[in-house]
Amino acid sequence: MRSLIARGLAVAAAALTAAATVLVPGAAQAAAPFDVLVFSKTAGFRHDSIPTGIQTIRDLGTANGFTVTATEDAGAFTTANLATYEAVIFLSTTGDVLNNTQQSAFESYINGGGGYLGIHAAADTEYGWAYYGQLVGAWFSSHPAIQQATVRTEDNTHPATSHLGATWSRSDEWYNYGTNPRSNVRVLQNLDEGSYSGGSMGGDHPITWCRTQGSGRSFYTGLGHTIQSYAESAFRSLLLGGIRYVAGQVTADCSPRTSGTSITVEGESYTSNFGVQPANHGTASGGRTVGYIENGDWVGYSSVNVSGAKTFSARVSSAGAGGTIRVRAGSQTGTVLGTVTVPNTGSWDTFRTVSTTLTATGSGPLFLTFSGGSGSLFDVDTITITK
Repeated sequence: MRSLIARGLAVAAAALTAAATVLVPGAAQAAAPFDVLVFSKTAGFRHDSIPTGIQTIRDLGTANGFTVTATEDAGAFTTANLATYEAVIFLSTTGDVLNNTQQSAFESYINGGGGYLGIHAAADTEYGWAYYGQLVGAWFSSHPAIQQATVRTEDNTHPATSHLGATWSRSDEWYNYGTNPRSNVRVLQNLDEGSYSGGSMGGDHPITWCRTQGSGRSFYTGLGHTIQSYAESAFRSLLLGGIRYVAGQVTADCSPRTSGTSITVEGESYTSNFGVQPANHGTASGGRTVGYIENGDWVGYSSVNVSGAKTFSARVSSAGAGGTIRVRAGSQTGTVLGTVTVPNTGSWDTFRTVSTTLTATGSGPLFLTFSGGSGSLFDVDTITITK
């Protein structure tokens, strides 16, 4: 095994370099002024983050050229009043909040080109209104306790997610939904159910998505339960991108995509393993990798089902012998779906992406087995399966 002392010195140097770099979110593109209505009426559970959410949206408006009107008066949902707004945001609404006349006015607004953005408990709203169910994408079913989880970026071409890396580790209240919306929406983010307890969607767990409805646009994110969420710059950028999309200020492809779906996970999020250890890297996604990989070691990921998988890629580094990754289905001795060679990249902190087409088929959890010469072979940062 490579020297832990040498590894520690390399990590320390990388940390000093990272500490000297301050990441500043890019400024939003200039856009014509527009108007947004924030609706936060509740007829069920009331989130204490609502006032903070309203203020956050006001702040985003001030900084990005749009005005914000906040209300809990359902009387605002008239044809004439809605016509004055480019977008309506349902901020953690709950229960039955609109009567039939108000619902009809909102349907006409969306079908005629209006925008809808739902935040968190917007999915816990209007269960008896089928049109709203289509608009939000899926209704809330249950949630475990607030905890940290890994959010995976599935589509970074949307203005709401273009600032995000492959994965994002954060704490929130993670909703399970009564149905999987994938076939009707463009999924932008999903949850790695192996990274937390209480996920119930079978490993395919969308958490942020968008769609079109009539001539209108819809965007929903399950993030945003906690007050702390609204202080996160990455979450604020997610909201801003979503608002600008539904308000028609930017364009995005929100058509459903049932093939070509990519699932990316942190290599160190394995749920079973032999021989490997997490290794700290200032230049790695999430700051860590699967490290200390030697011949015969393996890792498994219960949250990633390989059924229908077509390609595999991994972000890797090596100052050692390099070697081979075998992609397997079901277990560390399961069917080999494909193999990929990992070269010496020049240092443990120099990453490159290797990929392969999966020529065999299988089902069950993803397993990776590692082979090569003696000593430490390579490190694995993130892995991606495309179906």
